[in-house]
Amino acid sequence: MKKTLAICFATLMTTLALTGCGAKTNDGQTADGKTKLVISTWGLSEDILKEDVYKPFEEKFNCEIVLEVGTTPERYTKLLSDPSSKVDIIDLSQAKAAEGYEAGIFEKIDYSKIPNASELIPAAAELTQSGYGPAYTINSIGIMYDKEALGFEITEFADLWKPELAGKVSIPDITSTFGAAMMYVANDYKGGDIATDKGEKAFEALEELKPNIVKTYSKSSDLANMFVSGEIQVAVVGDFAIPTIQSAAPQVVYVSPASGTYANFNTMDINKNSKNKDLAYEFINWRLSNELQTKTASSLNEAPTNSTVQLTEDVAKNKTYGEIANKAKPVDFSVVNPLMPTWIDQWNRILNS
Repeated sequence: MKKTLAICFATLMTTLALTGCGAKTNDGQTADGKTKLVISTWGLSEDILKEDVYKPFEEKFNCEIVLEVGTTPERYTKLLSDPSSKVDIIDLSQAKAAEGYEAGIFEKIDYSKIPNASELIPAAAELTQSGYGPAYTINSIGIMYDKEALGFEITEFADLWKPELAGKVSIPDITSTFGAAMMYVANDYKGGDIATDKGEKAFEALEELKPNIVKTYSKSSDLANMFVSGEIQVAVVGDFAIPTIQSAAPQVVYVSPASGTYANFNTMDINKNSKNKDLAYEFINWRLSNELQTKTASSLNEAPTNSTVQLTEDVAKNKTYGEIANKAKPVDFSVVNPLMPTWIDQWNRILNS
């Protein structure tokens, strides 16, 4: 009998040790009972994110944010292949998020639970009509050119087709961040409709633009060297690359066409299988708030998608903000993504052969 009691007591003590003396330790909670909110995101500026974005939220909602970091393809593929993933929210580029919508791995968003979404700029608000996750930051394309070397001004995307620019232009490659946006620019030049003609008019425009193109580029950092060497005098560029290029080539100026531009967004989506959807909604609402987006515009250099955010001239510099943001149009990746394999082949035959 004594031996039996000793075994039972030892078993009990082992069980208590493993469970933290009764504290909850399931996958969704910390040892002290706080809910874990798992966010899949890029491994960039983590210290700032933790201080400015995550810490205030953890304190307000008595939770703990756990990060899963990696590249966009790595994180997306991992979530796609693991239905039991503990990820609650995933940050993605707009193009990759669209793949998730098609795959059915994201929660359809109830925007009545995200009051701050009512303050989104027009292009970001348009994205929410799909019912999926909202954009929390935005960038866009414009034109950088060496005005002194060129001898005349460029103000619109249509100017890229001027014969005076023969052999002087670089554009983003089809597989780069703004490759799809470049297809829309070309489509606009010929007055096409990508949704119905599947890019036919865009490729006609690119055929006409080819004499002006020196090369297409995959990394915007390559443009700095091309401007410095005089290899190019004009380029279509995402606004996030302006500081890098101008630090190497200060004479190069940036123009966002007055007629409008095309936007690229980073979005937040909720895993369809998340066990913490209510808390995920609260976090997304926080990420879209005026308070937070005003702060991250400075600390993380993120252009706000909340239309009520007021930035100083210095903070707003080189961002898709104000009138530029209001005129920015979204790329419809639900149309683009299925066409991309065909587009890549046609693009390479026309421009990279």
